[in-house]
Amino acid sequence: MSPSHAPWLPDTRVNQRLSDARAVFPSFNVLGEELQPCSTDPLTGWFRDGCCNTDRNDTGLHTVCCLVTEEFLEFARQQGNDLITPVPEFNFPGLKPGDRWCVCAQTWQDATEAGVACPIVLGATHEETLQIVSLEILEQYAA
Repeated sequence: MSPSHAPWLPDTRVNQRLSDARAVFPSFNVLGEELQPCSTDPLTGWFRDGCCNTDRNDTGLHTVCCLVTEEFLEFARQQGNDLITPVPEFNFPGLKPGDRWCVCAQTWQDATEAGVACPIVLGATHEETLQIVSLEILEQYAA
């Protein structure tokens, strides 16, 4: 698997730019409050900073902080996003039910429609998620 096909790999240049920008402009969650961390073990986020931050390069909008379930992980795998299988060469441990992970807003919305959406952490779900999913629906799945 090449790095371009490994979405869990960090780009340290982007991490530094995000860190610099966040010092001035905090990110916000779907409740309008400062974005809370999602997970550092396993380390998640588009920038691998533990938060569901995003930028214009994140075309998948990895902004929903989920408590993944077996059903959701299997659904994601069937959609071509295998989050279960460890990939040691990219320091990706693979996820198991109960882990927190920043997932694509559209994937989570699709899982909702398929009846397999997992619980989410509203305080750690980025406000950009509201482009895809309404707050009313998100609140129904709040952990």
